[in-house]
Amino acid sequence: MRDLTRPDVNDRKKFMFYDSSDRQARLKIRCKYDGINQSQFFRFMITGYLENNPDIVKFLDECKERFTVQGIHKRRKISKTHQKTREVENKFDLNQSEIENIFDIIEADGKI
Repeated sequence: MRDLTRPDVNDRKKFMFYDSSDRQARLKIRCKYDGINQSQFFRFMITGYLENNPDIVKFLDECKERFTVQGIHKRRKISKTHQKTREVENKFDLNQSEIENIFDIIEADGKI
């Protein structure tokens, strides 16, 4: 069966980072348990992050706080921005694909 999450061979980039062998083994086991491979897992997570999935955003904020990656003022500012974005989306009843279409139309008109 074809992996629908895999990008076209001419349009793909490799992500690479380091972690401990223990965490890699635990990730492999969890992915196998959930019936996905590591690449699918990371593509799913990246999609959730790029689409501002509220659960992913909340988890990321918790990680930033836990590992002191960002100051509290910066996290609050980002959180307020996410909240305002959701309010505008709800106010105009827009979903992500509609927002992308709006930008595509504007770009096609040469106004960006």
